[in-house]
Amino acid sequence: MTLFNNLSASEIRRLYNDENLSVCDVAISIADQIEKFEPTIKAFLNFNRTSLLDQAQEIQNKRKDLMKFPLFGIPIALKDNISTSGVITTAGSKILENYVPIYDAGVVEKLRGQGALIIGKTNCDEFAMGSSTENSAFYPTKNPWDNQRVPGGSSGGSAAAVSARMTPIALGSDTGGSIRQPAAFTGIVGLKCTYGLVSRYGLIAYASSLDQIGPFARTIDDLAMALEAIAFHDPRDSTSVPDSNKGGYIQALNKPIAGLKAAMPREFFAEGISPEMKNQVLKAAKTLENLGVTIEEISLPSIKYSLAAYYIIAPAEASSNLARFDGIRYGFHEDGKDIIEQYSETRGKGFGKEVRRRILLGTFVLSSGYYDSYYLKAMKVRKAITEELEKAFEKYDFLITPTTPNVAFKFGEKTHNPLEMYLEDVCTIAVNLAGIPAISLPCGIINGLPAGVQLLAKRFGERTLLSVSDAFLRETGFNKALPPMLNEVKR
Repeated sequence: MTLFNNLSASEIRRLYNDENLSVCDVAISIADQIEKFEPTIKAFLNFNRTSLLDQAQEIQNKRKDLMKFPLFGIPIALKDNISTSGVITTAGSKILENYVPIYDAGVVEKLRGQGALIIGKTNCDEFAMGSSTENSAFYPTKNPWDNQRVPGGSSGGSAAAVSARMTPIALGSDTGGSIRQPAAFTGIVGLKCTYGLVSRYGLIAYASSLDQIGPFARTIDDLAMALEAIAFHDPRDSTSVPDSNKGGYIQALNKPIAGLKAAMPREFFAEGISPEMKNQVLKAAKTLENLGVTIEEISLPSIKYSLAAYYIIAPAEASSNLARFDGIRYGFHEDGKDIIEQYSETRGKGFGKEVRRRILLGTFVLSSGYYDSYYLKAMKVRKAITEELEKAFEKYDFLITPTTPNVAFKFGEKTHNPLEMYLEDVCTIAVNLAGIPAISLPCGIINGLPAGVQLLAKRFGERTLLSVSDAFLRETGFNKALPPMLNEVKR
């Protein structure tokens, strides 16, 4: 049969419009692709072919009512920390191994209401804590470009699923780079949205002031379609911003970018960034210059403190958020001779090593005598970083940086040294601290592996990012490269 899985969401949508395609045809093609590559990639924690085909038939039966929505019949995978009613949602943790939510997250409600085809739940680092998906309590996900290498994290399952053509669109969450870093490692596009643009209702929290749901795709058209659907005001999320700041993402495409001004902050190109990665990003900047963008070099002195500030603020919030997982109300449970031992046994066995590490670190920095020395100072640094970026955006339309210091690393290469693993997020963390949007785009190949360039914009600057990204990828075509394991699949 025709391999519809190899089409973009916008291409599938055009076939729906011409009435040359049924949702069931797409679902069968997607299911075949997943069953072909999932034994190797292990991108999913929850996938059921029968349920997918039943859902496709239901959507097809409602075609007349749902065709008005851009995501009608479009396959979408969900990171497993996004609540789905009646479907096991684990957040990659043993402590939630059999947890079945009784409600849908806000974004899932939107997707279902618009006729999207939700194909399954993707693997992730436990409670979104990690940069490689090696911290999943169940199994690691492999990079479609090289099965000996990680797909990034924490949204590695979603990124790998899109890269391996198991789905044209997937949702992840980004707390310190968890969408952009795996997008760079797997050669696709990933968008971290403005904080408050997309509802966090139903997202299992890691660090509430940093977490943000966002989309993965292979094309900017698909990314814009997804964002149009999931960006809405949700009164159940106190941080959700009004609808007046949203919309117009599809209309932002195919626009000239000549005349825009961009900057390259030198702090993002400092020690730790490989020469090969720096060279690819500079080439990407040159391409944008050739498209009419004016680019200058600037300095953002506070950026060098972002990693330290993040690894105080995020664990502090995690220690509070994860206190609810006690084995009493739901999830994994271990008995003990008293309530204290019960908590200790449940949390000690239910949480993985990295989660326990961050809970302990967060509890320490919030404890009496250390709050002012650590947490309060980190919050002051966060404010300084935010103000520096806001000032930069008074002059420039967007900033250009690497997404990651290096290409995807091998399994086990960094697990022995947590600090070395944390440095993988050095280019992405400031974005979350400031609450601004950023996008990662494929910008070339280094030693057979994808490299990513990151573009940053002011709050609610998603339309600018989409416009620039669309022009860049139309010019370069870097997003069309296939992982070697898929080269036998012809478009």
